[in-house]
Amino acid sequence: MPTIHLPIRQLVEFLLRTGSIDSRFTGFDRANEGARIHRRLQKAAGEGYAAEVFLTAEREMDGIAFALEGRADGIFTDEAGTVVIDEIKTTAIPTEEMQEDMNPCHWAQGMVYGAIYAQQNGLKQLDVRLTYYQIDTDEITRYTRHFTAGELEEFLCGLLRQYVPWAQRQLTWADARSASLQALRFPFPAYRPGQRALAGEIYRACAAGKTEHKGGTRLFCQAPTGIGKTMSALFPALKAIGEGKGEKLFYLTARNTTQAAAEDALQRLHAGAPGLALRSVTLTAKEKACLCKDADGHPSCLPEVCPYAKGYFDRVKNALASLLDGPPQFSRAALEETARQFTVCPFELGLDLSQWCDVVIGDYNYLFDPVVRLHRFFDSAGDWLFLIDEAHNLPDRARAMYSAQFSKSSLTEAKRALGKGKSPLKAALTRADKAFLETRKQTAEQGGTAFLQELPAELLKPLHALQAPLQDWLEQNPDAEAHAQLLDLYFAVQDITRAAERYDEHFVTQLSAYGSDLILQLLCLDPSAFVDASLACGRAAALFSATLTPPGYYRSVLGCPDARAVALESPFPQEHLGLYCLPGISTRYKDREASIPAVSDALAALAGGKVGNYLAFFPSYAYLRAVWEDFSARYPAISTLVQESGLDDGARAVFLARFAPDPAQTLLGFGVMGGIFGEGVDLVGDRLIGCAIVGVGLPQVNPRQEILRRYYDEHSGSGFDYAYRYPGMNKVLQAAGRVIRTAEDKGVVLLLDDRFARSEYTRLFPRHWRHLKYLNGTEQLKEELAAFW
Repeated sequence: MPTIHLPIRQLVEFLLRTGSIDSRFTGFDRANEGARIHRRLQKAAGEGYAAEVFLTAEREMDGIAFALEGRADGIFTDEAGTVVIDEIKTTAIPTEEMQEDMNPCHWAQGMVYGAIYAQQNGLKQLDVRLTYYQIDTDEITRYTRHFTAGELEEFLCGLLRQYVPWAQRQLTWADARSASLQALRFPFPAYRPGQRALAGEIYRACAAGKTEHKGGTRLFCQAPTGIGKTMSALFPALKAIGEGKGEKLFYLTARNTTQAAAEDALQRLHAGAPGLALRSVTLTAKEKACLCKDADGHPSCLPEVCPYAKGYFDRVKNALASLLDGPPQFSRAALEETARQFTVCPFELGLDLSQWCDVVIGDYNYLFDPVVRLHRFFDSAGDWLFLIDEAHNLPDRARAMYSAQFSKSSLTEAKRALGKGKSPLKAALTRADKAFLETRKQTAEQGGTAFLQELPAELLKPLHALQAPLQDWLEQNPDAEAHAQLLDLYFAVQDITRAAERYDEHFVTQLSAYGSDLILQLLCLDPSAFVDASLACGRAAALFSATLTPPGYYRSVLGCPDARAVALESPFPQEHLGLYCLPGISTRYKDREASIPAVSDALAALAGGKVGNYLAFFPSYAYLRAVWEDFSARYPAISTLVQESGLDDGARAVFLARFAPDPAQTLLGFGVMGGIFGEGVDLVGDRLIGCAIVGVGLPQVNPRQEILRRYYDEHSGSGFDYAYRYPGMNKVLQAAGRVIRTAEDKGVVLLLDDRFARSEYTRLFPRHWRHLKYLNGTEQLKEELAAFW
């Protein structure tokens, strides 16, 4: 008999939840505050109160076996000897407005727990109690209902009967998916060199699961551009799912371009296997997906303002049914079309749809970010497979996710926005502002920047004290002109206080005084423990990129010290890449001004080798601009294009459009290493035939990088490598990887810096760089280029 595994809360909310999405301020951090209140009430209940009781049960309905599981907040026996199931809920609803039936889901959850507990313990009757905790007044309101075991069992069976059509849909799909994936064939006539090896590594990791490591199997794959990493990762993971070695696949990326690559690979699989039963959804950030934005362009998730939020839960099941009965690939456009048809929020629709999909494509933050992560999947471990694309981006992204900052100016501006007059909020703002002012003066006297190992209690204490009056004001003044500004302040306070809760020896505090402002930053230096905990939510994780050198660095920083790491050979003919270095040039900061003419001459020699499109990558905008000014003055015949800072998607597309195929004249683009053109750009064929890498890409020396260097010096003795050399070489290798994208491409890479000849850098070169030639100057470079072309 087929079995459906079903969390009790999911069952209840799917069937019984009604009403609207409402993102208005509710006065507290629901998840964290609710959990704290639960623990407080459970502890106060005394010794006979069993808290967080895990319950499992099996039920059969219409030929389907349901494996139910959930956690009752509390179970106890009252003075009359009656067993009571206690469901604790926090609420912002005023006590006088509370009603016993205000949320059917709350009763239903308790009643299902009651049915299971009564059956397992041979009880003929029991009570279900709802305990509501009013978060503003700390008042507790309780409602109790008496049930026979038969009534509770009948209620549970009724819910399962309602769910049967959805369960049948799920089971039918699961059978079709398994058959489809077992029959699925690689969508190309043959594997490219290295592609089968990569696919084999990922399949073995997915198959091993948690058998060798309780946190799941971890794999690092360095696969050069051109192997076809996306398909090489997706195909074996899907084959593993078809064999029951994984329930759902999460394909996580740092950029929209790699999300599109995953969508394209899945489309190719569908094209090669018509009728393939494989559902995928691409999750888009709320800001981009929203169909109802306010005057400032932000989502306005209020039922009185947004028709897609109003009554969302009343209509979402019809929207889901429509999607599930249609084509199985759910892109942003497909979600938007259905959202408009059924008048539901496309962002929330994507999240709800993800529970019915086999592949979920989205940003890193859906797994790793402590606030944004998909709690419906990752609050507990599951049989999930994680494919982490462009994983070289994850260390910096993870550090940013677990860090937080707060500025004194937000307090000053909030006081100004409130206007004249006294209030508890203004008094709290003044106290916090005064604390920040005092610390700003001290920091300025210390040179403007200070680092602390301990949390600054003198700043965090007034921020904690600010929360209650800020909450009260936001609740009492929903239509005030300053509401949006003070809501931003509230979220900033929440962000910094949350970061303070997870603060430990992996963090450091940075204080920076700028004029009248003070910036407080809680910086996560080492995200390894957090990344490890996130990956442990799944069965297996494969982290892959063209640049994961050295592997020990990534395994350490990403919390996978025992993970297997493999590096695959480039599939392209070595003779297609001309690789040269001019080690007579120093691009160190102290030598940059003197190096400008030599760099310009080298770029002119590179661009003069053959008519075509070229890119030159620099370590900073200032250095880029200085060389560009010299180059354009001395070599005006060569057209140039300069990357400006802060380009949006449209400007990025315009820049790349200049790199057209079959150009009639040479174009030299000037870009920044590690920027939007230094990776994730696919200029195939003669759209790009060469690039120059100016410098070794070291991050700018600043107090924060020095703290990072010091941290890793103390922990591994490799501080400079971890803070500077490895991240820098990663940017170098990513930029160089723009040139050869397919087996037919031919191009040149020019390295400009004497450090590229030193062993501490050459040991980081990929194996397909073994033919690198060191040249004496631009004249020899011209000769080599003439011979190459």
